[in-house]
Amino acid sequence: MDITNRTVFIAGGTSGIGLGLARRFAAAGSTVVVGGRRTGPIDGLTTVEVDVTDPQSVEKARDQVLADHPGLDVVVTMAGVMLTEDLRDPAHFAAAETTISTNVLGTIRVIDAFTAHLIGRGNGAIITVSSGIGFLPFPLMPTYAASKAAVHAYSEALRAQLDGTGIEVAELVPPAVATTQANSNALPLDDFLDEVTGLLSEQPTPHEILVKGVLMHRWAERDGTYADLVAQRSKPLASRIK
Repeated sequence: MDITNRTVFIAGGTSGIGLGLARRFAAAGSTVVVGGRRTGPIDGLTTVEVDVTDPQSVEKARDQVLADHPGLDVVVTMAGVMLTEDLRDPAHFAAAETTISTNVLGTIRVIDAFTAHLIGRGNGAIITVSSGIGFLPFPLMPTYAASKAAVHAYSEALRAQLDGTGIEVAELVPPAVATTQANSNALPLDDFLDEVTGLLSEQPTPHEILVKGVLMHRWAERDGTYADLVAQRSKPLASRIK
């Protein structure tokens, strides 16, 4: 994928990985619009307000972006939430509902909002964002894992259905990445973005954008390490859920 002369909308691009990716696209020479609940200019990037859980908000953002940038050719669905749950407590359902509404339905809403425009252009790209946790669950975040597995499956189906339209579908699969929270096991954001921009620039664009740090998650079942790794990742349950 050429990232040097694109017009990009990143839903969920006002912080964290989304903002970092926006800065990389902009530095490469692309025009970037970031969407989120936060408004106001960020590092010279154009921002639009969008709540991916609200269909009308998504449509309004779509109309604003396309009115100002009719040449839009890349859409990134970065918005998401990561919530812990105790599945023994029925009150967890509120967190599950929020997670699905944001991570799964929000992704679909954003894609649906721009698909007709991209098909009309006859070219473009959609970048979805799943997670290593979608392939190797972290039991403290059960619905988050389920939501990211759903994004993976949806991305596969979307790619198949858009075959022949000129629209690429790439799935970004992050591992733990250090953004606003300290995590000694997380990949530094700049290191992650260095790998991601390199992979995105490959020809042809990989269907899955897999940095080295996520390979143990992605291929755990294939490599026979899945059961041991899930057991290891279940240990925090003892201290977090009592």
